[in-house]
Amino acid sequence: MVDPSVFSFIIGIIAVIVAAYIAFLIIRKDAGTERMKEVARYISSGTETYLRRQIRTISLFMPFLAAIIYIIFDIETAIAFVIGVFLSLVAGYVGMNVAVRANVRTASAARTSSANALRIAFLGGAVMGLLVPALSIMGLFILKMVLVKLQALVGFGFGASLAALFSQIGGGIFTKAADIGADLVGKIEEDIPEDDPRNAAVIADLVGDNVGDCAGRGSDLFQSFSDDIITGMILGTIFAFRYGPNAITFPFIMQALGILASILGISLVRQWKGISPSGSLFLGLVTTSFVNIIGLFFLSTVLLNDITIFMAGIFGLTATLITIFVVLYYTGLGYGPVKRVADTSKGGAAITIITGLSYGLQSSILPIAAVIVAISLSFMVSGQSLYSIVITNIGTDLLIGFIMASDTFGPITDNAAGIAELTEPTSKTRETLGSLDAVGNTMKASTKAFAMASGTVTTFVIFATYFEKGGIKAFSVTDPFALAAFFFGVALPLPFSSLTISATAKGAFKMVDEVRRQFREIAGLREGKATPDYARCVDIATTNALKGMILPGFLAVATPIVIGLMFGPYILGMLLVGATASSAILGFFFNNVGALFDNAKKYIEREFWMKGSPEHNAVVIGDTVGDPLKDVAGPSLLIFMKLLGMTALLILPSLLAIFP
Repeated sequence: MVDPSVFSFIIGIIAVIVAAYIAFLIIRKDAGTERMKEVARYISSGTETYLRRQIRTISLFMPFLAAIIYIIFDIETAIAFVIGVFLSLVAGYVGMNVAVRANVRTASAARTSSANALRIAFLGGAVMGLLVPALSIMGLFILKMVLVKLQALVGFGFGASLAALFSQIGGGIFTKAADIGADLVGKIEEDIPEDDPRNAAVIADLVGDNVGDCAGRGSDLFQSFSDDIITGMILGTIFAFRYGPNAITFPFIMQALGILASILGISLVRQWKGISPSGSLFLGLVTTSFVNIIGLFFLSTVLLNDITIFMAGIFGLTATLITIFVVLYYTGLGYGPVKRVADTSKGGAAITIITGLSYGLQSSILPIAAVIVAISLSFMVSGQSLYSIVITNIGTDLLIGFIMASDTFGPITDNAAGIAELTEPTSKTRETLGSLDAVGNTMKASTKAFAMASGTVTTFVIFATYFEKGGIKAFSVTDPFALAAFFFGVALPLPFSSLTISATAKGAFKMVDEVRRQFREIAGLREGKATPDYARCVDIATTNALKGMILPGFLAVATPIVIGLMFGPYILGMLLVGATASSAILGFFFNNVGALFDNAKKYIEREFWMKGSPEHNAVVIGDTVGDPLKDVAGPSLLIFMKLLGMTALLILPSLLAIFP
C-alpha cells in the first residue's frame, strides 16, 4: 500500500514549481528607471550583507550544538538538527531574495497601473508563502523515510526553532533600530518625509523590512509549521491503535491540503472591478478557508473515518480567523481604536501612548479566548481525545501559505513606497503605493496574530506531548516546587522581552547619533546637494543586531536545560505551562499595540496630511514606542515559547534516564 504522505511530498514539489514560476514572472517585469534600480541595488546589497553575516554568526554555534546532540543522543537527531537549521534559513533567504526584486518592480508598475502593482507585490509574497510550507513538508518527508526513530525528528524542530529565533530577533532588532532612527531624526527633528533621500538611515530601514519581516518571519513560520507536523506524528503513534498508520501521516496530509488551498486563494488576489485591494485579499482568504473546509471533511471521513476530526480542524481554523478579524478591528485604519488613538494626538504624545496601551491590553483577551474555546471544544466533541487537539493545532496552520504571502506583501509594498519616495516625482505613484502600504501594514499585523494564535496551540501540543511522553498525568497546586516553577515560567518572558527591546533601543540610539552626525558634518546634505553615507547606517544596524540576538537566544535554550537537569521533568513541565501562558498574552499585546500605533500614524498622514504638526509628532513617537514591541519582542516571544518546548522535548529522554 502506498504511504498517503507521498501525496504531501508531491504537493510540496508542486508548490516549489509554482513558486519558481512566479519568481520567473516577477523578474521579467520592468524594474523602472535607472534611479529606481540604483536604490533597489542599495537595498539588495544591504540585505545580502546582513544575511551573510547573520548566517556566518549562526554557523559558528551550530557545529558545537550538533556535536553535543550527537554525543548525548545519536547521529540521526544531530543530522535532523542540522537539516532543520539549514532549511529554516533557506526558507527565509530565498523568499526574501524574491521580495527584494519584487519591490522595485512594484514601484515601477505603480507609475501606470495600481492593479499591476497589487498583483506583482502579492505574487512576490506568494513565493515566500509557498516555499515555507513546501520546504518543511519535503524535508520532513525525506527524514521520515530514512530515519529509524521518529523521535529524532525533534532535532529537526529544535534546529528550525533555534534558527528562527536568531533570524527573528536579529532581523527585528535591525529593522526597528533603523526605523526608529530614521523616524526620530527625519520626521521630527528635520521635518522631512519618511523616506527622504537625505536621511542616512532610510536605506537601512528599507533593508530591515526584508531581513525582519521577510527572512525572519519566513523562518518563524517554517519552524511553527514543522513543529506542528513533528508533534502531530509523535502523538499520532499513540493513536495508531484507533486510526491505524494514518494517525501518523494525517498531519502531513492536512498541511498539504493547506498548501493546495493557498495556491488557489493566491491566484484570486488581483484588482477586481469594484473591489478594493483589501477586499481582494479578503476574497483570497475566504476562498482558501472554504477550500480547506471542504478538503478537511473528505480527508477526515475517508482516511480516519471520524467526523470529530473534521470538527476539531474546523475549530482550529475558526480560532485563527477570529484572531485575524479581532486584530483587523484593533489595528485597521477604518475602525474605532485607530481613529481614537489618532484623535488623542491632539493632547500630545503621552496621552496618545496611554490610549494605545489601553487598547492593546484589551485586544489580547478575545484571541486567547478563541484559542481556549477551540482546544476545549475539540477535547469535548472527541470524547477527551488528545489527538483532536493535535488536529486543532494543524487546523490553525491551514491558512499559512496565504497568510505568509499576505505578510511578505507588506514589506514589498513598504519598500516600493520607499523607492517611489526616493525616486519618483509624481504624487500619483506615491499615493498608489501609500494605500497599498497601509493594507500591507494591516496584513502584517494579521500575520502576527495568526502566528501567535497558531503558536499558542502549537506550544500547548508540545507540552502535551512532553507530558504524555514523560508520563506526567497531573500536578498538585499544593506542591510548592511545582507552583514555584509555574510562576518562574510566567516571569521568564519578561527578561527575555527586556533583552530584545533593550538591544533595539541601543541600536536606535546609535542610529540617531549617526544620522544627526551626517546632517551636521556633511556639507550640503540638508539642502539635498550631497548624498548621505547609507552604508554606515546599514553597518551600525547589522553589528548591533548580531550582538543583540545572542543573549536572548542563549536564555531560551539554556533555561530548560538547566531547570530540567537540576529539578527533573516534572518541574520543567510546570515551567513550560507558565511560560506559554505569559508569552501568549504578552505576544498578542505587543503585536497589537505596535500595529495600532503604526496605523494611527498612517491615519493622520492619510486623512489630514498633518506632517510636522504636534499631532503628527505625537503619533510618530507612539509609532516608535510600538516598533520594538510589534516587530521584535512580540514575534520573538512566539518563537521563544516554542523553542522552550522543543528543547524540553529534545532532552526529555535524558531527563527520564536521570530522574526515573
